Amino acid sequence: MIRAKRTEILIEGTRDIPACFAQEIESKYQVRLIEQPNNGTVMVKMKETAQRSQFYLGEVFVTECKVKINQAIGLGIVQGHEPELAYQLAVIDAAYQAGLEETKPWTDVLLAEERAIVQGRMMINAKVLETKVNFETMDDGM
Repeated sequence: MIRAKRTEILIEGTRDIPACFAQEIESKYQVRLIEQPNNGTVMVKMKETAQRSQFYLGEVFVTECKVKINQAIGLGIVQGHEPELAYQLAVIDAAYQAGLEETKPWTDVLLAEERAIVQGRMMINAKVLETKVNFETMDDGM
């Protein structure tokens, strides 16, 4: 599983999963903190389709953290003020970068969580569609 997809699932899913994964790694390996969870901003790029150019939409407030396991560096970055989650994401990323054996069964957990996230979105979309108004079929009284 690619890093971006893994991180998306860990951020959007239940907070129990990153906490459990990070705790598993911390109990078996020495995790060195390179950069404490701290707040910052990142620029958000957008594509302007008509001109086919990129521009900066603005800044997003984030929390980021860096750790090291063995010789592998992990980065955790999350929108908003979430120092604990940023740290957990960094530990998980470092574990994957180091190729630790503990990461192998995580893929099944992440795929199951992704299915739960998709199902939750579908339920929300269905509720929204129940209230959607079709203006084409409304009689304007004329």
